[in-house]
Amino acid sequence: MSKFYKQTFEFVVTLEEQGLRLDKLLAYKLTEFSRTKIKKLIEGDNFYLNDCTFSNISYSVREGDKLRIFVPPCEESILTPKNLDLNIIYEDNELIILDKPPYLTVHPGAGNHNDTLVNALIHHFGNNLSQLGGTQRPGIVHRLDKDTSGLIVIAKDDITHAKLSKQLAEREIKRTYLALVYGTLTPHIGTIQTNIARNPKDRKKMTVVRHEGRVAITRYNVLEKFGGGAISLVECELETGRTHQIRVHLTHKKTPIIGDQTYGTNLNHNLNCFNKETAELIKQFPRQALHAVRLKLTHPFTCQELSFESRLPEDIMQLLAGLRS
Repeated sequence: MSKFYKQTFEFVVTLEEQGLRLDKLLAYKLTEFSRTKIKKLIEGDNFYLNDCTFSNISYSVREGDKLRIFVPPCEESILTPKNLDLNIIYEDNELIILDKPPYLTVHPGAGNHNDTLVNALIHHFGNNLSQLGGTQRPGIVHRLDKDTSGLIVIAKDDITHAKLSKQLAEREIKRTYLALVYGTLTPHIGTIQTNIARNPKDRKKMTVVRHEGRVAITRYNVLEKFGGGAISLVECELETGRTHQIRVHLTHKKTPIIGDQTYGTNLNHNLNCFNKETAELIKQFPRQALHAVRLKLTHPFTCQELSFESRLPEDIMQLLAGLRS
């Protein structure tokens, strides 16, 4: 095999997955790729079934089938350094802890190639960033959604990146968020465990599914209630880290995050218990009220336990002040 491949993914079909269409199964497993992209990969001699090239996307998989898909490097744009302010909480020779503001996209993508956290990282750190996540995501170990604020860890080299990724995979990195939500979760302390997959009707969204997708676990604790429970402040800890996990889980429990324009728009919310000014503040909140408040990890080289905390940003503080008034 003479091609150079950017990434390789391997799976073995389980009994529960038997009978699914090949392209559908891969779409559930490879959530970072669209179904169109997966179709092109399969039909472009980048897919192997049981160690043989295979291109029939409608094939019904069987238990024990060995699936291997190769992702060749795409023609990626050259990243442009951008002098954006970074709130660096901690830095050493191996890693950086940043406090990301809201409205900042983590890495370049469709429609935004220059004004991202990655562009800022290149400006400030140059080539002193890991490349393990690909040339378009130097240093990025995990993501925060554009409108989510808070703590994020950046790796300066590939070994650090690999060790941090291993900690994430083994659920050793503790990521805690605060969210302001409509309604109140019951019980007040609990765990939400579901499978999450791409929404088949909207590939930009995730959704809770019964048997497919990937297991997602969120632990939560209701810290404070407002308006008799019409709004509540919830602490969420990620046991796993699926795309949009907290947002999807809270919406699944009928307690969507205030300001979430993707997952919280189809539910009616009674705000009659608040004065007009506070109700308007809630309705007009311009982003999901979600903040990555704490981050705990083991330093990949010193083995020291590192713990960081971020203050709530001004917009969420103002919303909380209105709710408490």
